[in-house]
Amino acid sequence: MTAEPSAPDVFPPTQPSSAPTRRTFIATTSAAGGVLAAGGLTAGTSLFGAEEAAAAEAPPGSRVTLTVNGRRHTVTVDNRTSLLDLLREHLGLTGSKKGCNAGACGACTVLVDGRRVNSCLTLAIRLDGAEVTTIEGLADGDELHPLQQAFIDEDAFQCGYCTPGQIMSGVGCIQEGHTGSKDEIREWMSGNICRCGCYVKIVRAVEQAAAGGK
Repeated sequence: MTAEPSAPDVFPPTQPSSAPTRRTFIATTSAAGGVLAAGGLTAGTSLFGAEEAAAAEAPPGSRVTLTVNGRRHTVTVDNRTSLLDLLREHLGLTGSKKGCNAGACGACTVLVDGRRVNSCLTLAIRLDGAEVTTIEGLADGDELHPLQQAFIDEDAFQCGYCTPGQIMSGVGCIQEGHTGSKDEIREWMSGNICRCGCYVKIVRAVEQAAAGGK
C-alpha cells in the first residue's frame, strides 16, 4: 500500500520582533540609571546649596602667632599644618628641608624656644607665642654664624640637602653643652642623617664652633 505524501510544513510568515535585544536592554537601563543618578545629585546639590557643601568640606583652621627669626607673624592655618609646612609654604622660608617627613632624618631641624625640634612632626597651632629660629636666622647680616663658617672651613657638606638641619642641630648641641668629645657630639647629633657620609667633617665643624665659643 502506497503511503500518501505528507503535506509540507507550513510556517507563518516571519514578523519583525518588537522585543528588545539583550544589548539594547542593557544600554537602555544603563542610560536611565545614569540620568536618575545625575538627577539625584543635582537635587541634592540644590537642596543643600553650594556654599554649605563647601563649608562642610573645608578643614578646621586656627590662627597662630609666633616669632620667626625675630619677626612676628600671625597666620591662619589648617589645624593639621606642621611647623615645617608653615615655614616653607606660608612664610617662604625654604631653608628647612623636607626629607623623610617622618622625623627620622633631621633635615627639617629648627630651634623652638632654643630647643631642637623636628619641624615636620610639630603642629604649628601648638606653637602660639613661641620663638622659632631657622637656618635663615643664624647669620648676623653678612656675618655668618660660627657654625656656618665652620662647615665651610671643614668642607662639612657635599650635596647640601641635610646641611641646614645639621647646622641647626649642631647649634642646639653646642648650646646644650654636649660637645665634650667627638663621641658625645656624634651621640647628640645622631638624629641627623647625612646620605653623603660627611659625618667626620660635621663633627670637626661642631668642635671648631664650640671651641670658638668658649
